[in-house]
Amino acid sequence: MKKKFINHTNHPSANWSAAQLSAAEAYGAVEDIPFPAIEPAADTEEIRELVKDNLKKILASEPAAVLCQGEFNYTFEMVERLKEIGVPVMAATSKRVVSVEIQADGSTKQISTFKFVRFREY
Repeated sequence: MKKKFINHTNHPSANWSAAQLSAAEAYGAVEDIPFPAIEPAADTEEIRELVKDNLKKILASEPAAVLCQGEFNYTFEMVERLKEIGVPVMAATSKRVVSVEIQADGSTKQISTFKFVRFREY
């Protein structure tokens, strides 16, 4: 099986820029393993169970690297587990470009655009 770049976020790779897709493909074919929905009331054990379940899915894909970003406690636990077994784990870095428009009624409309820069290893 060919090694893969696992996208474990809430942002499907189908929506990525060409630059981000190209950077990911340098590690291998991109595969999305969606980040789980995590209830705010979830306790530590529930988080660990979600990590355990998703870790099995990720490892079954023989990852060359994993992009993991999302809810902080889950992400921390997943990054720690992956690093313990020697799997490189990445975060995507981006430049935030903001435009602000004052509307006719005096309200403010803000639009943030995120431009991918690179992957950075945890």
